[in-house]
Amino acid sequence: MRWAIAPSLTITVFLLPVVAGLIGTLLPSFGYLPAIGSEHLSLAPWRTLIEQPGVLTSVRLSLQTGVLATLLSLAIAAGFCALADDSPLYQRLSALVSPMLATPHVAVAIGLAFLIAPSGWLLRLVSPTLTGWDRPPGDLVTVRDSQGLAMVLGLLLKEVPYLILMITAALHQVPHRALRRVGAALGYRTAAAWFKLVFPLVHAQLRLPVYAVLAFSLSTVEVGLILAPGNPPPLALLAARWFADYDLQRYFPAAAAAVLQGLLVLGALAVWRIAEWCVARAGRAWCERGRRGGAIVPIASASAALGALGLVLGIGALVGMAVWSFALDWRFPELVPQSFTLASWARQGPRVADTVWTTASLALASAAVAVALAIACLESETRRGRTPTHRALWLLYLPLLLPQIAFLYGFQVLLVRFELDGAWLAVAWAHLVFVLPYAFLSLADPWRALDPRYARSAAALGASPLAVLWQVRLPLLLKPVLLAFAVGCAVSVGQYLSTLFAGAGRVATLTTEAVTLSSGADPRVMGVYAILQALIPLVVYAAAHLLPKLRYARRQGMA
Repeated sequence: MRWAIAPSLTITVFLLPVVAGLIGTLLPSFGYLPAIGSEHLSLAPWRTLIEQPGVLTSVRLSLQTGVLATLLSLAIAAGFCALADDSPLYQRLSALVSPMLATPHVAVAIGLAFLIAPSGWLLRLVSPTLTGWDRPPGDLVTVRDSQGLAMVLGLLLKEVPYLILMITAALHQVPHRALRRVGAALGYRTAAAWFKLVFPLVHAQLRLPVYAVLAFSLSTVEVGLILAPGNPPPLALLAARWFADYDLQRYFPAAAAAVLQGLLVLGALAVWRIAEWCVARAGRAWCERGRRGGAIVPIASASAALGALGLVLGIGALVGMAVWSFALDWRFPELVPQSFTLASWARQGPRVADTVWTTASLALASAAVAVALAIACLESETRRGRTPTHRALWLLYLPLLLPQIAFLYGFQVLLVRFELDGAWLAVAWAHLVFVLPYAFLSLADPWRALDPRYARSAAALGASPLAVLWQVRLPLLLKPVLLAFAVGCAVSVGQYLSTLFAGAGRVATLTTEAVTLSSGADPRVMGVYAILQALIPLVVYAAAHLLPKLRYARRQGMA
């Protein structure tokens, strides 16, 4: 194999849908879509969009929920990590990060909706003792509230664990313990030392992950379908609703809304970058003043407490849906069901079997291809002795920085032209676009950190480059490879829009079914789908942790 072509092949595989998709969405936004008889450019789609009642509210709601969720996620994750090393409680709670990362957004959103609903677990805990309610309050709006606060909370439950993981990974690249000891010797408290000495070094590596969180929070559709207000909805949800309309003329304002969503994300990223520069200037002045205490200590403590609460709340959401899936009769304000049954699982089992197989096959296939391409790129990098530039990393993050709604419709148009829409292969390709960046980023740091003397020793003993890869490098990196595979499976299982567009509504996965059921199905059935959706990534994560221990149980340092 010519390893030098691996990066070019990888870029083609995952950037072709993005570029073609952007073009295929931009042209219909100006009225050009020959497939349905519109062959002239026009501003009519934009006029229709502007005249849509409530469109400004949709834009405001998107910006409000997206920016607020990102700000809070970063603050909470930073506060949690600032205190995690010195607190046994936070260290134990850190174990909850992996299951929350493995659980798709939709499963968390459905579970959260049950927790905070007027008939949910949180109100059951205090009813009727503190509230006096013996039935759910009809005038209390906690889900789909007009300000999108439930949506912000749903995003926090997923984005905080992700940023905690990213900060933890970045900490391995800086001497954070030595820096904190220096800060302690100078009289700084733990949180102040972390934010003044460690966080500025860590933040440089956090920039792209934070931008990805901002882009997703501004444009998510699946979380909005469950937790966001519906009239008017956030802008991305409005565009998705028009794309799904039976009236083909709706495609044009839908494309305009998708392009506007892309512009909103780009504008928000630019403003965020300017804000980073301003905060950096202010932070430098704050450090130079040399104050040992200040407001940062209680703020960090409060952020860490919120992070811990969020992790517990996320696990509680999943537990709640699991209980619902086995409940026979669960009336308000009972804290637990009066009786349990397997009836829901027995009824749904035959119906859901094909959906589980489709979901699992897409996840395993897209993750396997993504890991193979990542290994090929990293092996090419190792052999040529060249490390990708920062620009290449931006290119890798491109599908994560662009709103999915802004290019997936155009990608669907491309698939229609090649008669691939609605096929399993098309959905797997669409999933690969989003799986590959996560798989590569998960594997890149362990691969580059591997001591090169292992490969040199093997080569000195006569091993070929291919033998070095298969017999030395991959066995030593088995656990990171499997974890990258597990991350890819989790990303694939959680894909909603890419499955909907590439599958043309004919490829059903647990995520698409769960979102459909969330609009008012039996909570027992919703519980079955939500738990199955969370179970597939969790099983793969567990296997990724256990297989190296079983394979290298007798080899010191490799298990």
